[in-house]
Amino acid sequence: MSKSYLDRKEAWAQKMAGSSDSSRKERSEDRLPPGQHTVEKLPVLDLGIQPKIEEKDWVLEIGGEVENEIKFDWESLLQCDHVEETSDFHCVTTWSKYDCKWGGVRMSEVLDKVRPHSGAGHVLFVSYDGYTSNVPIEAVYSEYTLLATSLNGEPLSKKHGGPVRVVIPHLYAWKSAKFVKQIQFTNKMQLGYWEKRGYSNTADPWRKERFIDEEVPGWRD
Repeated sequence: MSKSYLDRKEAWAQKMAGSSDSSRKERSEDRLPPGQHTVEKLPVLDLGIQPKIEEKDWVLEIGGEVENEIKFDWESLLQCDHVEETSDFHCVTTWSKYDCKWGGVRMSEVLDKVRPHSGAGHVLFVSYDGYTSNVPIEAVYSEYTLLATSLNGEPLSKKHGGPVRVVIPHLYAWKSAKFVKQIQFTNKMQLGYWEKRGYSNTADPWRKERFIDEEVPGWRD
């Protein structure tokens, strides 16, 4: 992704932060979230870096406010139960792709292994390209949240975040970190890459939660 594109997105967030209308909190029941349009192919958006990570070299470290810190390599991830989930994918840049068939490991299985502390209210994803994204812990308890290793029956390609990415289909797509290498459970919110630049911490597409709320302090720091 070009620097000018990133600059435009940051400027957009600074312009729009706190400017949502009063209907923002009303959650739409439509399949297509407000302000979105559908696309036929899944677009490719990233920071302009697509790290080449061989499966044999991939490692995911999970820790922080948990009872058991664990580390997955490719072989140990394959030993987990794998599922396929078909879901829609919604980007803050207003496109939505229907019926993406993701394959991988449910995040709920990971939660069973690490057992987050009761005070762990937040999750920070860290990627091999330096990207970060934060979500409330409730987001990873969804049965549809995956560590994805495939898309539409094929191994997850580098351009779509392979070998392993996060998929949280009920939030805007920037929360679904590509090239994931760390998952940190925390008792205090830590802003991710786009959240530091004015994007929402909760990111519910059906409430149009694109930008950060005025009541959240420190996002410009």
